Amino acid sequence: MPRIILAAATLGGVGYLPLMPGTWGTLAALPLWFLLAHLGPWGYGLAFTLFLALALAVAGPAQRLLGKTDHGAIVIDEAAGLLVALAGAPLTWTWAVGGFVAFRVLDILKPWPIRALSRGEGSLEVVVDDVFAGLMARVGLELLLGSTG
Repeated sequence: MPRIILAAATLGGVGYLPLMPGTWGTLAALPLWFLLAHLGPWGYGLAFTLFLALALAVAGPAQRLLGKTDHGAIVIDEAAGLLVALAGAPLTWTWAVGGFVAFRVLDILKPWPIRALSRGEGSLEVVVDDVFAGLMARVGLELLLGSTG
């Protein structure tokens, strides 16, 4: 079971890539977004809900297995954040790159209230700040790109 937890939390080992695991995890989520976007709004919402449930189920146990709170190798939360940032977005390079950049900037800088949401050691704290960064990125993208994407 520990191998399954770590495989899910690290997106199949992507989180172990050097230097910038969060960025690698976000990049790895782009193909997932592309696939889920073809399911339509209801399918995307259902698939995202299941993915979020998986993220919440594995983030806490993965922290314990890795011996560190919000260990860098845990990148399933970055994937969830990107899926929020690009939810309902047009399947264009402009939106994909915009969503990637906006999410990563917010996830790295963690402006208020994102930083306040990442306090604690449970699965929820690991995941909720990234989901909220994704939500803020999505709002920003809508304001910047709107229907021009």
